[in-house]
Amino acid sequence: MANGRNKLRRGDAGRDAGGFVALPWAVLDSPAYSRLSHPAKALLLEFARQFVRDNNGRLLCSMAYLGPRGWRSNDVITRAVRELVAAGFVHQTAQGHRPSKASWYAVTWRALDRHPGYDVGALESFQRGAYRLAAPATGTAEITPLTPSPGAEKNASLTPSGGVGGAPRAPSPGVGAQPTAPSPGAVEGCFGVLSTPSPGDHLEKPSTAQRSGDVQDVEGVQGAKRKAAPVQSVQYCPTGDGRRVPQPPDPTAQLELLMP
Repeated sequence: MANGRNKLRRGDAGRDAGGFVALPWAVLDSPAYSRLSHPAKALLLEFARQFVRDNNGRLLCSMAYLGPRGWRSNDVITRAVRELVAAGFVHQTAQGHRPSKASWYAVTWRALDRHPGYDVGALESFQRGAYRLAAPATGTAEITPLTPSPGAEKNASLTPSGGVGGAPRAPSPGVGAQPTAPSPGAVEGCFGVLSTPSPGDHLEKPSTAQRSGDVQDVEGVQGAKRKAAPVQSVQYCPTGDGRRVPQPPDPTAQLELLMP
């Protein structure tokens, strides 16, 4: 007749066959676990997966072991294992060294198995359930203001109180356009005829040859006028004492000369 003991011996038919990770709820529900980063939580499962009955103390986290399981960065692994050790979930039992010695670790929710090869003091310093003793976070840490040195007071005014701000890319009122005219206004150009004649250029003055030609033209005109004017001869009349006196002009002859 079947009973409960026989069911336990046959195993749990409701899950997949094979081994499984025995991770206590006390670990997953602890405040220290909730404060872990995601890489640290993932690495903790890798440690739990390696445990098989009596190897707690020889668990690995090297790239040679974790690389085929999807881990790609040594820096991520190093930060995660340091976080687990500081939180009390993992205890280091042996320090690795080159060229082929990896570090060994043990989880703290199980008893430490004794194996040769542990570092000196690894057995004595192991503490079962160390994750429960981890101090919880007390909120945001207060920042203590720095005390300036005695010689820094004279330079205190050089540092702005609110911190160094970024330089603005444009002035606060905006980028103004460059004025096209001077501030008093544009100067009007003088395009009219000046009341005082300018000295002029030497090329604008009449040449001597031109002036002499003009004089000759004027003299020629005057000479032509003199030639064109009728010349009236003067007649003289003898007197008794042998002298000659000019005879008065004949009015009739003058009128003839003047008539065309």
